[in-house]
Parts: sequence; C-alpha cells; structure tokens
Amino acid sequence: MTSLRQNSDRVVVIGGGIAGLATALGLAPLPTTLIAKAPLGTEASTPWAQGGIAAAMGADDAPALHAADTLAAGSGLCDPAVAKRVAEAAASCLADLAAWGMAFDRAATGELALGLEAAHSRRRIVHAGGDSTGRRVIEALARTARTLPSIEIIEDARVTGLVLDGGAVAGVIAERNGQVTYLPARAVVLATGGIGGLYAHTTNPLGATGSGIALAARAGAILRDMEFVQFHPTAIAVGNDPMPLASEAIRGEGAILINARGVRFMEKIPGKELAPRDVVARAVWREMAAGNDVYLDARAIGKDFPARFPSVTAFCRRAGLDPVTQAIPVRPAAHYHMGGVAVDQSGRSSVPGLWACGEVAATGLHGANRLASNSLLEALAYARWIAEDIAGREATQAGTTVPLPAATAVRIDAACRTRIRRLMSEAVGVIRDDAGLAAAISQLEALAFAAPRPSMGTDLALVCLLIASAAYKRSESRGGHCRRDYPAPSTLQAHSLSFSLAGVQTHTAKFQSKHFLVRNA
Repeated sequence: MTSLRQNSDRVVVIGGGIAGLATALGLAPLPTTLIAKAPLGTEASTPWAQGGIAAAMGADDAPALHAADTLAAGSGLCDPAVAKRVAEAAASCLADLAAWGMAFDRAATGELALGLEAAHSRRRIVHAGGDSTGRRVIEALARTARTLPSIEIIEDARVTGLVLDGGAVAGVIAERNGQVTYLPARAVVLATGGIGGLYAHTTNPLGATGSGIALAARAGAILRDMEFVQFHPTAIAVGNDPMPLASEAIRGEGAILINARGVRFMEKIPGKELAPRDVVARAVWREMAAGNDVYLDARAIGKDFPARFPSVTAFCRRAGLDPVTQAIPVRPAAHYHMGGVAVDQSGRSSVPGLWACGEVAATGLHGANRLASNSLLEALAYARWIAEDIAGREATQAGTTVPLPAATAVRIDAACRTRIRRLMSEAVGVIRDDAGLAAAISQLEALAFAAPRPSMGTDLALVCLLIASAAYKRSESRGGHCRRDYPAPSTLQAHSLSFSLAGVQTHTAKFQSKHFLVRNA
C-alpha cells in the first residue's frame, strides 16, 4: 500500500452521462476531472432515453401546470418547492443544450415539436431525432466537453471509494488498468446513474448498479426514498438483456395495450394507457400474472411510425417484427430509481464536500413515482445549481494522508449476479410482500457484508439491501412501491424515509424505527 498526501483545487465528477457531463460543462473554467467507467456514450443510461425532455414550451402550457403534473404523479411525496423550481428552469436548460450544440425536432411552423406522454396534461415533451433524444444529448455534451481545456476526461476507470478527511470528502480512490490512484478534490460530484441493472428485467445498461449509492452510503451519507423503483410498463419482450424500450410517447400518439385475445385491458382504468407509469406497470404485471401475454398495439399510428419512432422501429425489425402492422410484445422492466443520495436544492449531500446529480440523487422532485421525461430535465437543472454552488465556495487547501489499497477484482461472479438480479425481480419487483422482502434482506445482508472490504460484488448486494430494507419498512402501497399485503396508501406514511447505512447494518430482517429518519418530502 502507498500513502499520498496531496492538495487540489480540482473538482472530481464521477459519471459520463447527462448529469456528469452537464455538471463538468457548468463548472468550466474551474479545473474538473470527469471519471467514466466506459467510453463516453457507451455505458450511461442517457443515450437510451427515447421520450425527451419535459418543458412547458407550448402556448397553452406553463411551468405551474408542469409542476402540478409532477406533484400529481409523485403520490404525495414530491417537494413542491423543488417541482416548481425545476419546472421554471426548463426553458433555460433547453437554452443551455442549444448552446452546447443540441438541435431539437421542430414542426413545419418552425416551433418546437412537442410530444405527449402519460400523466402530462399538455404536450410538452421536447425531443430530437424522433425517439433518439438521449443519444443526441450525449453526443452534443461529449463533443463540447472534449473541446474544453478545463475538463480532463478519464475513461474506463472505476471509483472504488471516497476519501474522508475530518468527516468531509477530500478525494476519490480510482482504479484503471489495474492501477490504483488517489485523486484529491475540493469537491466530488456523484453522477453515476441508476440501479436498473440490479433487476432481471431492465431497460438500463447492465452497468447501472447503483455504484454511487454504495460509495455515498459507505461514506455515511443519508439516503432517501430508496424503496421507490419505477418499472416501465412497455419494455419490448423479445429476449434482449437489457430490454429495448417502447417509449411512452408511442402511447401518447395513440397506441393501446392489449392481451393475446386482443382485449384492451386498460379501458376501465382512469387515464387508460396514459395513466401514471406505476399504474400502467401494475396493470400489465397483473395481466401477465393471470397468464396473458401483453402487447403494445401501435397499428393506429400507421405509416408515420418509422419516422416518429426510428429507434423502436429498428429494435422491432431486428426481432422480426413490423410495428406498423404487428402488435409489439411488452412487459414491465426496471427503468428508473426515484430514490438515492438525499440532497438539498444545491445538490449537496449530508456529507461535506459531496454532491449528487441525476438519477443517483434523491432531490424530492419525483416523490414516489417519476413523471415521464422529467429525469433529463432534473439532471440539467441540478447540474447547473451544483456547478454554481461549488464555484461560489472557496477552495480548501487541506490535504489528507491516504493509504492506497491493492486493486480489487473488477468483475463480479456471473452466477452470483444472476442470482441477485432474479431475487430482486421476484421479491423487490413490481409487487412486494413481507415474506418475500424479509427473505431477500436475509440473503442480501449475507452477500453485502461477506468480504472484509468492499468490492463490486458486495457493493451490488449492498444497494439491493438498501432498497429491500426501505421497501420492508414502508408498510403501504404508494407510487412505485406496491405491497401485496398492504395494498392501500396510508396517510400516516405520507412522508419520505431517510436513513444511513449504519441503521441497516444493525439488523437483518427486522428493522427498528429509530434507524429510519422520517423526513417530510
């Protein structure tokens, strides 16, 4: 082991998706090191985002309406102040993207083309390349970031730990090509994405395993809303892992959900196919549990489908399907995590020197269920606010002596990973219950704390344990969290659950209330 003592005025940003890149761009000209575990654009979830960016840009729309839709979708747990602030920031976030070279789809009139998605009261989904918005965003941001001398980009590297000095984050330990390096920093920003790769069925890259949550938890950060996982109701079920996504915008253009008998089973549900995602996902899950295959029937869109949804068309055709003339087989899949590292409106976590942006953060915007196409907007808005907060702080010159550990194994045993993913889908999936969660917690705790020091395998199990523990604690159904044994929401639990790793380590299946800090959303 080697010890290094260094000072730095650099900011370290962990993550190469929209949250990390937008934060790095916003920090310019402050010296910034962006660490990505793969080449930019190849591992983040952003390029997979099809729908677009929610923004009240239409003549019949307003930020207040956008905020109201966000609150309605969040099942009582959104922070109204955050929803208002993010909705009001949407127009300027689009302007930032345009300044970074992003071109949006436009109508024949030259105005922005606006799509409609579930639980939105207006057409407000700004998109690019039809259903290729995320890919276009990443291309524009990465291209711009590579031109700025203030941004150092380190690809194919993995951050294995946060270095603390007097209780504050002072840098990171990173591994690249078997070499361990200490990178000192005046500030560290987690932008590591979500947790979909922890599930057997997901629309996320398989590398989306909550690594940033594990880093923050081991550093003592408060976590919030960990139980709320959004399952997208229309992942294309053609055998892919991860699963291609059939964008919600397809239903916004008139597609319907049917079973193998051709029955439109959403007909009697308020909102029908455009009900909030948690409602639609549970309806699809229950249809499948009854033995019925489910299909997305977009044939009413007709010959315009390939031009409006080129990515979905390509996925389908590779699988031997023609979405213009055939219904698309679909099923729910883990798509987005509403919970994560608890942050304030400047993106600050409970640990000094540590910020979080994007899906890894729990900002209070999404509550118990995310409104469609709010995620890219949230990442852009918080990237700006985090950059402003860090830039406005005087850099400290305190260094720390760091013992460098030997490199850890980067890969997790395939059989163990498969076992964990299956366990999460079965016990901590769309529908949960007491017995399943308790059994999952027991198994996950044994895996999470099996090794003397953290590794990829223990971190993966740890994040699963944190999700399952919060799900066990919330004895009601709300938003993305549905309990078979507690099918209704409880007015007594209309608040967020916040907790630290210390509380989870104390118990196995039975968690005492004192370890969970109840904080109003």
